[in-house]
Amino acid sequence: MSEVTAVLAISHRDLLKFLRDPARMVSTFVFPLIFIGALGGSLQATFGRSSDVNLLEFTFTGVFAMTLFQTTAFGLISLIEDRENDLTQEIFVSPISRYSIVLGKILGETLVAFPQGLVIVVFAAILRIEVTPERMLALLPTGIAACLLGGSFGLVILANLSSQRAANQIFPFILLPQYFLAGVFNPIANLPWYLELLSRISPLRYAVDLARGAYYFGRPDYERVVLDAPVVDLAITAVLFCAFLGLGTVLFVRGERNR
Repeated sequence: MSEVTAVLAISHRDLLKFLRDPARMVSTFVFPLIFIGALGGSLQATFGRSSDVNLLEFTFTGVFAMTLFQTTAFGLISLIEDRENDLTQEIFVSPISRYSIVLGKILGETLVAFPQGLVIVVFAAILRIEVTPERMLALLPTGIAACLLGGSFGLVILANLSSQRAANQIFPFILLPQYFLAGVFNPIANLPWYLELLSRISPLRYAVDLARGAYYFGRPDYERVVLDAPVVDLAITAVLFCAFLGLGTVLFVRGERNR
C-alpha cells in the first residue's frame, strides 16, 4: 500500500502543477485543435474528392494519439525540473521503489494528457466527425496505451539530460520526424523501404495505428487506413513500454547517483 500511495501522491502533485498553470493549459488545448481544424480541414478540402478516405477523420485519429503520446512524453521534463530543485534526492531517500517514482510521474502526466484527449473528441464532434459512444469507448484504452508509451519513451530520452534547455532542444528533433513516419497526417502504407524501416522503429506509429484500428473497426475503409491488426499494435506497445520503463528507470537512477 505504501508503494501505491507514493504513486498516487506523485501523480497528484503533477496534476496540481498543471491545473495551476493557465498558460500551459491554454497552449496544450489549442494546438491540437489547430492541427485538426486547419490542417485536417485543408487536406480534406484539397484532396478529399480524390481520396477514398475522409482526411478529416484520418487527421483526427492521428492527432488524438499523437497529442496524448507527446504530452505525456514532454511532461517527463518535470523530472529534470525536480532534479534542479533537488526534489528527486529527497524522494530517493524515502523507502519506496524507484519504479514507483517513475510510474507516479507517468501516471501524473497521463492525467494531464487525458483532458486534452476529451477536448479533441468534443472538437471532432463540432466538426461533424462521427464519434459515436461506441467509438469513444474504443478510443479510451488506446489513449491510455498512447500515454503510457509516450511517458516511458520520454523517460528514456530525458533520463540522462542535464537541463531543461537541452530537453526542449532535443525533444522536438526526436518527435517531429515521427509525425510523418507514424502517419499522423499522411498515409504511410506505401513507403520506400528505408522510410518503412524508420517508421517501424518509431514508437508513435503503433499508438497512432492502434487508435485508428479502434476508430475504423468494422468500417469499409478499415483496410485502407489501418496498417497492422490492433492486437499486433497493442502487443508491440506493451513490449516497448516495458523495455522503455526498465531502461529509462535504470538510466535515471544511475544519473541521480552520479550527481
